[in-house]
Amino acid sequence: MEDIEAQMTEKKEREAATILKKANSPVTLKFEDVVYKVEPTKKGLCQKGIIKKEEKVILKGITGFVLPGEMLAMLGPSGCGKTTLLTALGGKLIDGKLEGTITYNGKPFSNVMKRNSGFVTQHDILYPHLTVTETLVFTAFLRLPNSLTKEEKIMHAEAVITQLGLVKCKNTIIGGPFLRGVSGGERKRVSIGQELLVNPSLLFLDEPTSGLDSTTAQRIVSSVWELAKGGRTVVMTIHQPSRLASQSDAGNAQAKVKQTLVSAYKNNLANKLKAEIEAADNRHLQDGLTNKQYSEWPITWWQQFQILFRRGIKERKHKSFSGRRIVQVLVMSLLSGLLWWQSDTSHLQDQIGLLFFCTGFWGFIPLYQAIFTFPTERRMLAKERSSGTYRLSSYFISRMAGDLPMELLLPTIFVTITYWMAGLKPTPQNFLHTLFVLLFNVLLWQSLGLALGALIMNQKSATILGSIINLSFQLAGGYFIRQVPFFIAWIKYISISRYTYKLLLGSQYKPSETYPCGDGVCSIRNYPSIKIVGLDGQLLSAFALGIMFLGYRLIAYLALMRIGATRK
Repeated sequence: MEDIEAQMTEKKEREAATILKKANSPVTLKFEDVVYKVEPTKKGLCQKGIIKKEEKVILKGITGFVLPGEMLAMLGPSGCGKTTLLTALGGKLIDGKLEGTITYNGKPFSNVMKRNSGFVTQHDILYPHLTVTETLVFTAFLRLPNSLTKEEKIMHAEAVITQLGLVKCKNTIIGGPFLRGVSGGERKRVSIGQELLVNPSLLFLDEPTSGLDSTTAQRIVSSVWELAKGGRTVVMTIHQPSRLASQSDAGNAQAKVKQTLVSAYKNNLANKLKAEIEAADNRHLQDGLTNKQYSEWPITWWQQFQILFRRGIKERKHKSFSGRRIVQVLVMSLLSGLLWWQSDTSHLQDQIGLLFFCTGFWGFIPLYQAIFTFPTERRMLAKERSSGTYRLSSYFISRMAGDLPMELLLPTIFVTITYWMAGLKPTPQNFLHTLFVLLFNVLLWQSLGLALGALIMNQKSATILGSIINLSFQLAGGYFIRQVPFFIAWIKYISISRYTYKLLLGSQYKPSETYPCGDGVCSIRNYPSIKIVGLDGQLLSAFALGIMFLGYRLIAYLALMRIGATRK
């Protein structure tokens, strides 16, 4: 049995070596006199009415090149500009002023190079609830072209798992700060594996050994070196090792090391590197890639949508259907049903109070749930969009579609329990009318939360603003205040709570109906708490909510366009 397993393992290793042995095409990376400047966030001193802004120089005249099959490691302490230079070489700098020349086989950075390069960030950006295999398979489905079958894409993912030594943990979830998963070294290898799936000719790694023990770090570096030997051009940063000496001694030692390196470069390498650069210029290496070949997305929009939808469901189902949320909804459903137990039109004010409570309760939950959506996924979205993994529209629509079953099931349970216990109109038409209005209310508040989260991208600030808007809309909803001063009455025209409250009233009462009052009956439309909102204009209210729904979602989409790649 052991012999069979050993043979199978050896076969997989041979397949992995065959699939990932060589890069698609060699790439020579050359950079000359690279200068990067940024403006300080704080304004300078004001002199004679003029505000001075001094630019801060991050990179100052950096020159070098890397040939296929080589690994360039940039060593230095924190804050010396290693990551900035790596980001500039990877074509991912957005802000600031970048000067100098950076070429790839003598050409500037383009979509061709973006698809043929990989970038591993210092901090691993992975979904914690997906396994190693799921993470790499979903990445393969998204980034590998349709020229490969589904089985071949899975084979590529398995080949990466084998090559990077992840076989033992392939069915283990990635994990996170409060969720046990793979080790730090295995997480880093998964991040490298995601970029390796596209068999890049140019690979960038930002401090891949940070936070790892010496054995794990050595294994990571050895794996990267094997990738370079396959004809890839590898550029990486490494944090400067700490010293046990005192501060003064460390500073002196660092100065001596720097002086020694500068002297060695001038005496031994300067002329040789100059000759190598001239030779690289004269080589005119062919990259083997055409703009036509890489101008389109690897897969269709519909395929992107399907894969992102499935991945999103797998990652978020634990959160949406967590035991705490289910218990919360069940408890509130039963409590509401008991408090409003079998109320009727003789207790009309109580029934109206229940309807308004539903608008508030199912505005609060989806609003704050949605506010956290994009801020928590910002890093993942920026990473995948910058590498050209998918269109923003396919991500956005799949995210919206994936949230529907998760976000609408619990309010459906709430209405089903509370409606019949509270004694509201016991007909299927009235029940469904109430249910659909409340579900639409959930989608409206979710849309507002998505827009706030995408615009602000700060969970604390967005939550504070969301609370203010939520309370303002409820106060103007027509239940608490009857006479609103004219100078602030405009709030009611943008209040989700008011329109939803109006539609819920319409789901239970008709203008021609009556209720017991005194010794006789009175018209429901003249009941004070109903008259202030009114029972007419139901279609107009639904239309206003529809405009808000589309408007908030459009705002969220436009706000997301600034994240990640510029290509949409």
